[in-house]
Formats: sequence, C-alpha cells, structure tokens
Amino acid sequence: MVSLGAPSRRDARVDLLRGIALLTIFVDHIPGNLLGRLTFRNFGFSDAAELFVVLAGFSSMMAYGACFERQGTVPGLRRIAVRCCRIYLVQMGLLVATLAIIWLWNRRFDIDPAAIQPLLDRGMRSGMTHGLILEALPAYLDILPLYVVLIGIFPIVYLLMRRNAAVALALSAGLWLATNLYPALNLPNTVYEKRWFLDPFAWQFLFTIGIGLAMLMRHRNGQLPVVPGLRLVAWAYLLFALVATAPWRIWGLWDYQVIVVPMAEKTILAPLRLLNILAFVYLALTSEWLRAVAGRPFVAPIIACGRHSLEVFAVGTVLSLIGRLLFETFGTPLSLQLLINGVGFLVLFGLGWVLEVGRPVPHPKGSVSHGA
Repeated sequence: MVSLGAPSRRDARVDLLRGIALLTIFVDHIPGNLLGRLTFRNFGFSDAAELFVVLAGFSSMMAYGACFERQGTVPGLRRIAVRCCRIYLVQMGLLVATLAIIWLWNRRFDIDPAAIQPLLDRGMRSGMTHGLILEALPAYLDILPLYVVLIGIFPIVYLLMRRNAAVALALSAGLWLATNLYPALNLPNTVYEKRWFLDPFAWQFLFTIGIGLAMLMRHRNGQLPVVPGLRLVAWAYLLFALVATAPWRIWGLWDYQVIVVPMAEKTILAPLRLLNILAFVYLALTSEWLRAVAGRPFVAPIIACGRHSLEVFAVGTVLSLIGRLLFETFGTPLSLQLLINGVGFLVLFGLGWVLEVGRPVPHPKGSVSHGA
C-alpha cells in the first residue's frame, strides 16, 4: 500500500498551467481566431485538452485522495458525488445555453447551425433527451462529460493506486492500448461520428497518470525526481514535435514539411499525443523557473482562473460560442478579433478574481487541496 505522505500546500505551477489551459481552450474554440496560431496545438502533437485532463487527475488526487485519507470513505464518496452532479448540471446548462443562443442567432441572422443541427433535426425534446443522458455531445461540449466520467471513476483508481501503483498504471495503460487498437471501444454520440470525440476509455490513462504524479510528488514533499537524461529526452521529443507539426506556411516561412508523421488522432489519445503531453508536464513540474514565475503577481489572474476551473470553463465556453457566431456573421477583421479576445480575457480574469475573493480561507495547518 502506498502512503500519500504528509499533506502538502498547493503547487502554484499546477494552478498556473490549468489557467493557461482554460484560456487556451477559450481561444482554440473560436475558429478563425488569430491567437489560435500561438496555442499549444501549433507547437506539438497535443493541445490544451491533454494538459487539462492530466492536471485534473493531479488535482483530483490532491483534493479527493486527501479527503479519503483524512475523513474516510463515505465523506470522500459524498464529495465526489457532489462534484459529479455539479459538473453534470453545468454541462446541461451549457447545452441549453448553446441551443438557445444558436437558435436565437439563427432567427436573427439566418446562419447554418451545423454544430447542433443533428439535435434540431430530431426535435428539441428528443435532442434534449439525448443530451441529458450524454448521448448527444455537440462540438465543443465534449470535455465536461469526459470530466464527469473521470471524476466518477476516481475512487476505483485511487483504491488501486493505494494498493499497487504499478498494477493500477498497467491496467490503465492496457485499456488505453485497447482503444488505440480497437477505436470502436467508445461511448455512443449521436452528433459526432457515432462516438464521443474524447474517448473516456483512452483518456482515463492520462487522468490516472496525473493521479500517479500527485502521489509521487506528495511522497517526495512536492517534488518530482529530476533526472537530467530524462529531461534531455523530453526536450528532444518536444523539439521533434515542433518541427513535425508547426504551421510553417501560416507563419510565412517555408512550405516544406521537414518531418512527415501520421496525424496523431485525438479521440483515442494516440501515442504521439500522449508522449507530447507527458514530456511537457514533466519539464514543467521539474522546473524551478516555472515555480518562480508562478509566484509573481502578474500571473495571479491566470492562477485564479486555474483554481476555479469549472466556472471559468463554463463561461469561456459561452464566450467562445458567441465569438464563433460573431466571426461567422461579420467575418474576422482585426477590430473584431481584438474585441472578442479582449472582452473574453477580461471577463474570465474578472470571474477568477471574484471567485478567488470569495474563496474560503485555507485550514491553518496548511492542509490545502487543489480543487478538482
């Protein structure tokens, strides 16, 4: 059985990275957004979704693992059930908001509501029914359902990790490998190619790895082992990913692809994507430079967003939907680019600040957990 070790304070790097992931998701969910040329997906095989999920595993371990250890099984399960219900209710709110906003926008501007057309085709009542059972996931509304599943399986993963971390990781890796070999192993979705865009049978591996990282860091007083050779390999892989995936043509450089690699499919978390995010996270969580940056006042708004991920994600999703509709209706002039991104960031930073001001004061013993 693996001990969690002594309770540890929050690692500001995790909140900073999660805040960056949330802001990146907002930007990436607006096709035609010029800022989208500067996000993770242009510099490697993975994107902000992978970063968000691995940090969700890390934060879940810090929050719910500590709860199981301090308060027992029943309070831990109750807290997880409450969290799953909150995420589910937010998902339903986003679904209703998406349907309402697109329906109203379509009546005013007569655009093609491709993102929700499969729901509208079967009628609002039937579409909502499929949405309620998470069987109809329109584009850009697929992260929270995955989050519900991952948080829901946390007690099982936690129990296995406590008993034998190596076995737990091996079982999780086996399930991930099975989905890569047999992509049909997925949950049904009536909107996107008959399957969830983010296959939970594959993505649970990244979540489990995040749990393992949190356990290892708590056992080592908040530190990951720094292996110079491993850091060198991680840097080399990220350089390879950059050369292979960077949009040189968009950046006005050359049109010749130096390294040709097959597309790393996101749905099944293809190996190239998995290795990319693991290399990035390892370098980030062994970086004292990043720790120093996370302590600077100028990144406090981003950290506040990371500490309140569910609320920031929900509002960011609505803002990105409005941004997409504005671009589809009025084009993508620079003035509108500046307006959408500027207002979006201000709203998300403001939300993070308001929630941070109202955040409960940590326990005086310093037993602080990362909110999941």
